[in-house]
Amino acid sequence: MIRLHHCPQSRSMRTLWLLHELGVPFEVVTHDFGKNLRDPSYLALSPAGRVPALEINGDTMFETGAITEYLCERFPEAGMGRLPGDPERRAWLVWVHFAETLSQHSAALTQQHIMLYEASMRSAIVTKLEAARLKKCYGALEARLAETGSGYLLGSGFSAADISVGQAVYMSRHFAALDGFEAVEAWYARLAERPAFQASLPAEGEWRLYARDFYPPWEG
Repeated sequence: MIRLHHCPQSRSMRTLWLLHELGVPFEVVTHDFGKNLRDPSYLALSPAGRVPALEINGDTMFETGAITEYLCERFPEAGMGRLPGDPERRAWLVWVHFAETLSQHSAALTQQHIMLYEASMRSAIVTKLEAARLKKCYGALEARLAETGSGYLLGSGFSAADISVGQAVYMSRHFAALDGFEAVEAWYARLAERPAFQASLPAEGEWRLYARDFYPPWEG
């Protein structure tokens, strides 16, 4: 039994997308960012009160990078991972975890634009700096896509590295547009067409983290 604890449009979307790509049976428990994530019963699954938490055959995991590595090793037939000994293993690990570099900047901007709802709490400097840092990450992705020439982050094609970073870009696009990064735009468009990506999006009427498609830097 696999059970995913998930908040729409958050990092747990990464795991939801991966599970759909793996084609394995699972169930989803959907949360919002409310008090239930601080409930002792949930903290027993994820001690920092964050999503995702993954229950799998009586064990529990948290942290998306670890979950991604574990699921790809547990279900290797789906081809989403690059196992030890594979010549692309090192690059796969780098890009799977690069997702968190992007996500830390998106998380800071989510806090500034959404969680800190009073203007006096926000910082125009922080929102501009973090948006600029996202653009720097886009530059790294643009260079990587030019290097592989495959249209994906690995030369051999689509993998969980694209899922991890693609979901991070899904979040970051709420704060920094992909304008000027043509290879990244084309790569993201391909990812967004995948049925598993579509299945990981919020359902009609479901709670959403982002009420708007784009949040420009705060002007103060």
